[in-house]
Amino acid sequence: MFAAGVAALLESGLGLSPWDVLHQGIARHTPLSFGEAIIAVGVVVMLAAWALGESPGFGTVANGVLVGVFVDRLTAIGAVDNLRDASLAVRILLLAGGILLIGVATALYIGAALGAGPRDSLMLAGVHHTGVRVGVIRAVLEGSALIAGIALGGTFGVGTIAYALLVGPVVELSFWAIVRTPLATPRLRLPDDDPWSLA
Repeated sequence: MFAAGVAALLESGLGLSPWDVLHQGIARHTPLSFGEAIIAVGVVVMLAAWALGESPGFGTVANGVLVGVFVDRLTAIGAVDNLRDASLAVRILLLAGGILLIGVATALYIGAALGAGPRDSLMLAGVHHTGVRVGVIRAVLEGSALIAGIALGGTFGVGTIAYALLVGPVVELSFWAIVRTPLATPRLRLPDDDPWSLA
């Protein structure tokens, strides 16, 4: 689901998430595909987070590897790859759908409590080491990734701004919906001292 959301943003051509701007920039300057760049950055970030005390879980490794693999598989499908030539209305729908998919997928994988993704693990490590609010740490990390990605030629656009403004509320709404379904367990409910509750 997360990979489908990333692929939708990529094919919309309207702008990527901050980290994906970096991934695309790296892919443009190396032999790596977009998905391979996601994996490479994920591994580096995961190791950095681990060095700062955030032990990776199954979900961390799965997120770090499988999202990149599935993005490459999805964008290799001709019908998907051709979406970048669709009308503006279709590409706006891709953008909206991509943000929705990523938001729901984020809530599901965090709710599974099998380990945060590499980038979220680094964010949590920053929170634990500095005591700074999660929103500030996230903004610093994503802002840094975005600046580096723009410098490398990644796609920054209205979609990047829409993602930054909307993905948080979508994640929050998804948590709200999930805890009201039979999927929810007490483990899914975030404790008051959880760093995510500071967002």
